[in-house]
Amino acid sequence: MTERTEAMVIAGSLPGSGGCSAQLTGIKRNRQEQLMKHRIVVLGAGYAGAYVAGTLARRLSPVDAEITVVNAEPDFVQRLRLHQLAAGQEVEAPQLADVFAGTGIRLRLARVAAVDAERQVVTLADADGSGGGEIRYDTLLYALGSRAADRGVPGVAEYAFDVAGRPSALRLRARLDSLGRSGEGGRVVVVGDGLTGIETATEIAESRPGLSVTLVARGELGARLSAGARGHLRRACDRLGITVLEHTRVDAVEATRVRCADGTALASDATVWSAGFAAGPIAADAGLEVTGDGRIVVDRTMRSVSHPNVYAVGDSAYAIGDNGLPLPMSCASAGYTGMQATAAIVGRLTGRKVPNVKLDYHGNHISLGRRDGILQLVDAEARAKPTYMGGRKAARIKAGILKGALWTTSHPTFGLPKRKRRLAAAPGLSAEKRETVR
Repeated sequence: MTERTEAMVIAGSLPGSGGCSAQLTGIKRNRQEQLMKHRIVVLGAGYAGAYVAGTLARRLSPVDAEITVVNAEPDFVQRLRLHQLAAGQEVEAPQLADVFAGTGIRLRLARVAAVDAERQVVTLADADGSGGGEIRYDTLLYALGSRAADRGVPGVAEYAFDVAGRPSALRLRARLDSLGRSGEGGRVVVVGDGLTGIETATEIAESRPGLSVTLVARGELGARLSAGARGHLRRACDRLGITVLEHTRVDAVEATRVRCADGTALASDATVWSAGFAAGPIAADAGLEVTGDGRIVVDRTMRSVSHPNVYAVGDSAYAIGDNGLPLPMSCASAGYTGMQATAAIVGRLTGRKVPNVKLDYHGNHISLGRRDGILQLVDAEARAKPTYMGGRKAARIKAGILKGALWTTSHPTFGLPKRKRRLAAAPGLSAEKRETVR
């Protein structure tokens, strides 16, 4: 039945429609249900976005709520393992269509081009860059994550690699492959000694021993770790043959070298930039209140302080933890903010009390290749505790965390209450829609 014919049937004007009363009733009921559903749109299907979408699908009745997930890639990206992917290892990437199968969630594969927070519209672009249309929302869950921040350093965008996304990690992998095929080795410079920089440098050094790896640290290597953990990290770098340059600031990245503030020039065949992350410009361009690095400022329930029908989770959210400090960009923060946003959305839409989920940060799990690692716990003020765990046991714990995160994301509705709650009202029903339904 064409759209025009359907409209004629609904209006009762199709010739010979006297015997189509059952069909008329069914079509009208379906159209009314579609118009009345509260439209929840989730931008991004990373650790936080996939979890929230799946949980909402399990908790909210499909009679009232319609959930759409927008993601640029067809598979789930294990961001915590992108340094392994870049180093040449195989990393599992479940298809999102399989992840959301049976949940009732609509999956839209497209890049988010813009958000119009006033019209409550998301503009999409298809994979080839062409127009992908628009999606309207009543509640928006913003989970687009973060990307490498160039910090204003010249040449980073043009010449540096990063492991902030699957495409960029694969680009680095191809470059490392080409260096290996040359038979002359190659020089890799990793800029940034945060967790990403440390894991990337050690992974490349272990997986590709023919390459020369240098790790550039702006301050002391592992400054946020305990004294024992810092010593363990130094020994790991020595064992893997990594050259560590401490208290060194990079002023520019060029095609074949890295220029430092002290005048030193480091020859480099592949420069990996891991000196911090920032959110993309979409939220700021939409007029939402954001921080200097683009994160959406949210309240205790992960709701935007400027636009109450927008929630942010993971790296996209600037959230204050229970210790009074901003939650860091991390997988752990994605879990806590995702749980809080889910509880808030379900509570508000169903007319129930919104609970507070714990917003804690317990520590860091750092992989140093496949057979070594560091487990560093922190106190209530986010300072490293004196003791730490290192070696194979820490590496196994980190591997277990990664495996658990993948399994949980791949089964977004497992173990959740089966009872689907009806919405307290139909918040997405505008005056125009009410008139149409009548």
